Amino acid sequence: MARSTRQIQVPRAITPQTTGWAVAASKQKAPLASRMLRSGQCHWLSTINVKDKISARYLFREAAIIDGKDYPSTMHFQVYDPATQAQIGICPDLTSRQVDEAIAAAYKAFDSFRRTTPFERAKLLREWRDLVMESQEDLATMITLENGKPIAEAKGEVAYAASFMDWFAGEAPRAYGDVIAPSVAGNRAITIKQPVGVCGIITPWNFPAAMITRKVSAAIAAGCTVVIKPDSETPFTAIALAKLAKIAGIPDGVVNVVTTKSYLKEVGEKLCTDERIKKVSFTGSTNVGKLLMGQSSSTLKKLSFELGGNAPFIVFPDTPVAEAVNAAVSCKFRGSGQTCVCANRLFVHESIYDEFCELLAEKVSGFKIGNGLEEGVTHGPLIHDRAIEKVEAHVDDAVKHGGKVLVGGKRATEIGKYFYYPTVIRDAKPRIRIMKEETFGPVAAVFKFASEEEVIALANNVEVGLASYVMTNDINRAFRVAEQLEYGMVGVNTGIISDCATPFGGVKLSGFGREGSKYGIEEYLNIKAITFGKVGAPY
Repeated sequence: MARSTRQIQVPRAITPQTTGWAVAASKQKAPLASRMLRSGQCHWLSTINVKDKISARYLFREAAIIDGKDYPSTMHFQVYDPATQAQIGICPDLTSRQVDEAIAAAYKAFDSFRRTTPFERAKLLREWRDLVMESQEDLATMITLENGKPIAEAKGEVAYAASFMDWFAGEAPRAYGDVIAPSVAGNRAITIKQPVGVCGIITPWNFPAAMITRKVSAAIAAGCTVVIKPDSETPFTAIALAKLAKIAGIPDGVVNVVTTKSYLKEVGEKLCTDERIKKVSFTGSTNVGKLLMGQSSSTLKKLSFELGGNAPFIVFPDTPVAEAVNAAVSCKFRGSGQTCVCANRLFVHESIYDEFCELLAEKVSGFKIGNGLEEGVTHGPLIHDRAIEKVEAHVDDAVKHGGKVLVGGKRATEIGKYFYYPTVIRDAKPRIRIMKEETFGPVAAVFKFASEEEVIALANNVEVGLASYVMTNDINRAFRVAEQLEYGMVGVNTGIISDCATPFGGVKLSGFGREGSKYGIEEYLNIKAITFGKVGAPY
């Protein structure tokens, strides 16, 4: 509940170099804009004044956050609304040398923050959570503008993001150690858990708020400090969260946000090789995860990686078809299919295959795609050119190999550049690209299977193993299949598995480590054993 008595100190306006681009250009005081126009780097169709669309205008900052302060720069990159291609702002394009300042701030802050009590950190997290929920409308608007997802879905993400602050506020005082009976008579032993240190947090664009709070809340609960590198497609939500963290009382230097685009590789390498950073948490592609892991080997950092997926969604014949379709819709088309746990391959038993495909196509044909800020829109755009090109290539490949498009199957160019009609393909063959590659878009390819053994083999025949789904009313089959699926998470009779209370993570090339749940805080803690000698015989 909002507390009207709260006194919020609005941060002082940042320097002219980082103010609204459209305003600066209109006053002819933007030499950077002139240079970029001459070089052809500016290609937006129009600009959006984000501050006119939110209530708390101070939340929208065109600056990195280092040591609790706005950090402007003379180098910038533009950020666009994927629905309209309009520019929504500019962000500092930081080099590794500038990122070094953020690492230094986090390293300095860690010395004192690690000494705070778990109860103090829990209080800070709950205060941060309250501010986030009070700012839910504004944060959701910013998410929709930079990510494209519908506003209702964006509001849901903000609530989901806040739930991790709540959860880890509860976990902070419960990072218990153990009392151990050693093998040596007269000795006693205990274990304690201590914060690992400064953490590098690298997050993707598909959940601009939740991917940050799922990691950072656990880090803060443990007593760590962080340097966050958000995706260049969606930096403003991260910056706003950092501003709210400061207002919540989280000390300067504990939460730092660095933004970059041109210097992405060198900044990533900096986070992985700097000896002051003791842990890196990354959500993104498997290929990038391999690169970061190799770079981190020089300093033997603690790592947790949530990488690519290719989720199977298995429907057995004892499942009511309507229930299975509803679960598939919520699982496959959330975020226009741009989540790592979206169903990528739908396996349906041959006895209900035709009915399932028909009902799924009917449901999908009722979607309304468009600008996420418009009323009634259920699905927004894809994030960029590469995303829509991959979706188009996967659909073309499926059709080439005998797949039949029941609905969708083409770009929605009349709506916008990055829109693609939600698509259902039946008669999908095992040799198509979708079977091996994650589409990350609004395409549901439906495969037919005849036996339990066959579908388990098909589901497991990939290199990754993040999320999977099983629809069955046979409890024995549910246990049997769930145990055989080579995935870190299995949803049984549901298309939604993400929850702050359950462990999130994968196996195989989907990475390692867990986020959320009671296990999430362990990723940010070291276990220390303390042995006492000459205590005497035990009583």
